[in-house]
Amino acid sequence: MAANLVILLYNSHSGKKTFASHLDTIIEKFQDQGLQIVPFKITRQPEPIAAFLNSLNKEDVTKVLIAGGDGSVDICINAMLQADYHAPIAILPTGTANDMAHHLEIPPTLEGMLKIAMGSYTIPMDIGLINGKYFVNEASLGALIDVSQKTDQKVKNTFGMLGYYLQGIQMIPEIKPFDVRITIDGETLERKIFMMFVLNGSVIGGFKDVSPKASVHDGKFDVLIFNDCPPLEFLNTVSLFLRRVHFKSHYVEFIKTDNLYIETDKKTGVDIDGEKGPDFPLDIKLVPERFRICVHTAIR
Repeated sequence: MAANLVILLYNSHSGKKTFASHLDTIIEKFQDQGLQIVPFKITRQPEPIAAFLNSLNKEDVTKVLIAGGDGSVDICINAMLQADYHAPIAILPTGTANDMAHHLEIPPTLEGMLKIAMGSYTIPMDIGLINGKYFVNEASLGALIDVSQKTDQKVKNTFGMLGYYLQGIQMIPEIKPFDVRITIDGETLERKIFMMFVLNGSVIGGFKDVSPKASVHDGKFDVLIFNDCPPLEFLNTVSLFLRRVHFKSHYVEFIKTDNLYIETDKKTGVDIDGEKGPDFPLDIKLVPERFRICVHTAIR
């Protein structure tokens, strides 16, 4: 049998909860190309998704569509890895932040995202592995990192990214630096930090160009470390970050690597693609070019 199945994994609760109303349109567009859509409403755990994927003949699957935010993409990627799927992926960004979709320049309109999803142009995509769990866009820790987890879903749906910013402002008085040990290629760095980003893409929390040269297929993470500094300097660094010019700060450290091991005695938030991350220590590795992902043109 020729490969003619397109799997649609979708989160009906993402963003404004309107995606399900577009199912008929999506199915019709793919049917017009001679492709059969197989939809599956995803859960918050990858195991049921993996079981669904395993119920199909993967040789018949030509593409996997993932509709949702970064957390949904993360869950579906983990499910695809559990089921040993290698079919190309197309992201339909219907969540609140959609950071990886922003990096890949996937439009927010249904017409725009479907044009890319129905196209044939793909690029290779690295993914991250942290304590046995895979991630797509980012792993981060420290101050303000768990904002997305603390923001109520109703606030996210109503205010979008503004909901994150409002929550973040409330948390600023609680920010304190803490000690970490970061081991990279056998060398251990002792740092007192406010927060740290391990990025695959260039967008986090809706902020673009957090690491302007980040690439999803360069075989490296872009690691940003916001080191300890006086309170006024920290506020200045945050201001530089909001203006995308944080590299001008002497307190922001930048490292490129494909592996790192992070230890701390401080109980601090860990985030993976907008969801709660594992406990310390963190063993983070890059898996190069594991998937191919649909884009409209060459993307870094």
